Amino acid sequence: MKKYFLPCTILPAIVLLCITSTAFAQVIQTNVKPNATVNMERLNRIDELVNSYINKNWLTGAVTIVIKDNQLVQYKGYGLADVDTKKPMAKDAIFRIMSQTKAITSAGILILYEQGKFLLDEPIGNFIPAFKKPVVLDKFNKADSSYTTVPAKREITFRDLLTHTSGIDYAGIGTEEMQAIYAKAGVPSGLGFFNANLLEKMNVLAKLPLKNQPGEKFLYGLNTDLLGCLIEVISGTNLDDFLRKNIFEPLGMKDTYFNVPAAKASRMATVYTEDKDHHIIEWSHEFRNIDPDYPLMNTKYFSGGAGLSSTAFDYAVFLQMLLNGGKYNGHQVLAPRIVEMMVSGQLDFTIGANKDNFGLGFEITSDKAAAKLPRNQGSFAWGGYYGTTYWADPKAHLICLVLTQQSPNSHGDLSQKFETLVYSSLK
Repeated sequence: MKKYFLPCTILPAIVLLCITSTAFAQVIQTNVKPNATVNMERLNRIDELVNSYINKNWLTGAVTIVIKDNQLVQYKGYGLADVDTKKPMAKDAIFRIMSQTKAITSAGILILYEQGKFLLDEPIGNFIPAFKKPVVLDKFNKADSSYTTVPAKREITFRDLLTHTSGIDYAGIGTEEMQAIYAKAGVPSGLGFFNANLLEKMNVLAKLPLKNQPGEKFLYGLNTDLLGCLIEVISGTNLDDFLRKNIFEPLGMKDTYFNVPAAKASRMATVYTEDKDHHIIEWSHEFRNIDPDYPLMNTKYFSGGAGLSSTAFDYAVFLQMLLNGGKYNGHQVLAPRIVEMMVSGQLDFTIGANKDNFGLGFEITSDKAAAKLPRNQGSFAWGGYYGTTYWADPKAHLICLVLTQQSPNSHGDLSQKFETLVYSSLK
């Protein structure tokens, strides 16, 4: 989870100029080579940084990737993908990207928006009637998880879901009272094997109270899982097939799956956590009720908020498409104007320590954050629970990812140091 205003009238124009420039409407050049705008000696400091974390037993392995002006300038695997077998971390290792799924699902629902299937400020109850007339939590009894409610002031909209302002919380990692309410009702976090489909569980969610009034505040929750369900309802196809047909296949994302094929199972990095003394140990199948083998369970319950597995390069292609104004390798996945909306701040209030904003699926770097950190204003970013992080910077025309498989991590500042090294290498 992350943090999150961007009072800026010129940013949309800047973003549009950057992401639609014809000079960059191309595929990623995959032969790693020096870039005239990058000091490679400085960029190579990434090797020392990542290896230092591995040598100190702070990390088992990682993959990093840096793309500047559509050119791959850094792409490496470090350490081990599996400690027991001593399997090296290949740069094309498959990672459980968890919440990085959200941006892809958000792009998916916006494909349907482009087709005129709904309006962003339209109530979702028009498509899933159970969500009509929502109620908001008033009082909660911790002893038995009972509660009282008050009527919501308005309906939940698509924009609410895309910006995490619907009032829907998270099962498993949300507020204490909503975790209890969701658990009692059988609402899942979305990971694992469920003998149910998305619509069945979302209809259960619809009967439960919201934590906050719609539009009141940013609350990270099951919003994108619900968007995935709406994709299924509106398109008439399951989320897996929809994303594959409309995003993965056009972009050539050949290693991105809800259900990782058995033939590619050996490429998956092992998931790790820490014991009470902060020593790295393998994630058990029972820990936090998340079985790390969920990508291999052949589920039909597709979590649009956290269910995908992918590689650093595949995800970079998705981000490059957005920097290209929705186009990649001759395929116009999203219209330039829709991409501009997607990566523009949508909220009228600041969120998080950096006082950032949130777009239609992304954290948006604010002017205040950009003054404190290397990343430029207007960059869009997010990450995943198991230790994956990405950002795309339209101004610098830069894409960066750091992928690990460890949570929690007492030394989780690797991505921040990686960011510093990347920007210090730019000429």
